[in-house]
Amino acid sequence: LEGQSFLFTGTLTQMTRSDAQARVKALGGIAASGVSKKLSYLVVGDAGKAGGKLKKAQSLGIPVLSETEFLERLNEV
Repeated sequence: LEGQSFLFTGTLTQMTRSDAQARVKALGGIAASGVSKKLSYLVVGDAGKAGGKLKKAQSLGIPVLSETEFLERLNEV
């Protein structure tokens, strides 16, 4: 995940947001605090609670991952 930035939104069910951010940092990634065009991925937990971050990411063309897809990426590393 070296150099890639991840932002989490919605409710994660398989780990806490803090744990997800720590895993990203441990693998060389960046845990972002907001949506910008520099963001690599938006990870969406409960899509019903993703709010404006999801809409903004989509409008900027930022790839959106589900929590499951994010965990699959972690397992590939």
